[in-house]
Amino acid sequence: MTQIDEPMSAPEPESALRANALGASGIAFMVVAAAAPLTVMAGVAPLALAVGGVGAPVAYLGAGAVFAVFAVGFLAMTRHVGGVGAFYSYITLGLGKALGLAAGILAVLSYNAVMIGVYGLMAVQTQAAIERLLHVHIEWWVLALAAIVVVLAIGRRGVDVGAKILGVLLVFETAILLVLAFSVLVQGGADGIEFSSFTPDAIISPGMGGILAIAFAAFMGFESTAVYRSEARDPNRTIPRATYCAVGFMALFYCFIVWSIVQAFGDRDVQAAAGGDIAGLFFTAIEKYVGLWASDVMSVLIVTSALASQIAFHNAINRYTLSLANDGILPRWLDHTHPVFKSPSRAGLLQTVVAAVVVSAFALAGADPYYKLLLLLNTPGIIGLLVLQLLTSIAVVAYFVRKKAVSAERIGVIAAAIGAVLLAGGTALLIKNVELLTLATGITNVLLVGSVGVVILAGVAAGMWCRSHRPDVYAAIGGFGAQHEAITTTPHERESQI
Repeated sequence: MTQIDEPMSAPEPESALRANALGASGIAFMVVAAAAPLTVMAGVAPLALAVGGVGAPVAYLGAGAVFAVFAVGFLAMTRHVGGVGAFYSYITLGLGKALGLAAGILAVLSYNAVMIGVYGLMAVQTQAAIERLLHVHIEWWVLALAAIVVVLAIGRRGVDVGAKILGVLLVFETAILLVLAFSVLVQGGADGIEFSSFTPDAIISPGMGGILAIAFAAFMGFESTAVYRSEARDPNRTIPRATYCAVGFMALFYCFIVWSIVQAFGDRDVQAAAGGDIAGLFFTAIEKYVGLWASDVMSVLIVTSALASQIAFHNAINRYTLSLANDGILPRWLDHTHPVFKSPSRAGLLQTVVAAVVVSAFALAGADPYYKLLLLLNTPGIIGLLVLQLLTSIAVVAYFVRKKAVSAERIGVIAAAIGAVLLAGGTALLIKNVELLTLATGITNVLLVGSVGVVILAGVAAGMWCRSHRPDVYAAIGGFGAQHEAITTTPHERESQI
């Protein structure tokens, strides 16, 4: 009998990510975990209450509505992009390669700034939990460096492993906040259940601009759904579902939890209570309405919440880095995935080294991990991500207008245009109230805000240089190369070609 050899499949490229690794729930876990709901609520929401009082819950709904509108335009362009470039690819298609290169660089730096800054917060939270439960003191930088190693190990194992871990951690941190909220409501709060947070007077209160600036920062990372397109199952369905679920969940969840804290302290007293104890407001509430044991549990879950956020950001950063390396913008050495786990392992190693160096530098300088490492890095990172969202909205409109496909994507174009206006307002609000995020004044804030502009200008200049001196690199910007026309051809163009 003659043996017929089965055809051998071609080996996967060394830069290939694992296909079909994530469903909608896995991607949603990634992006919601990146926002770190428990950390955002217990660590930052009290500041929103201190600034604006009872109107704070509505600010989270407002920010969620803005990002939902942005998401409609953002997702309308997803099928025209492909790849893992997200902001970088969108802005390249809509606004040109020079600005696209600037967007890619700004995205990598902004995500890194947010992630590395959170190591300071995570170290402080871990230090406090260990001292509270074990009465042992460990230096913050030791804890930060240990967390960096843990994040690297999990990220190296692949995006599907990270999604499972994030799903478990997210369930726990969500559960403890819901236990607190429902305990407050069942016991009637401080003065009975009130809905003054949703009245016109609360919504137009003088502090609402500052609250909105804080609320916008609470959604950072949701847009990274598109980064996982190459690893998603049925991405044309999975990515939109994950994006809308993430935005909707965060908006409603944040609003409900903050409103429950208003009930816990009462409409008249919550602003003063938050202003007097920003760091301990949620712990005070959960001890009063649930018990001391719940406060101990929350102190541990805040640590795991920050860890989940770091894992999610680590994955997103590495995929941006891989995309830029694929295009020759970053060193080709980074253009490889793990042979077994198919994770961007080299990009992950680079990100780990950068994080360790920055954390070590702050430690050697004797800088405070919260007031320096967290606030000084997170602020330009958050502003950078908002600017990228604004540019992406403009890019969506520009792309479809130029391709004469406005009628085919009418809803997406309208949403992108509205999103651009809303995001411009949100970015302006955040910059105007930047001292709420930095707790600094004067030249420090000017430098932090200005650094975003410097990165964009430097990136555009680098793109123009590549056009003249490295045309091969310039042609690859955006991650399209030879397949650009195949990916970006619109229905209108295809009809005209028949």
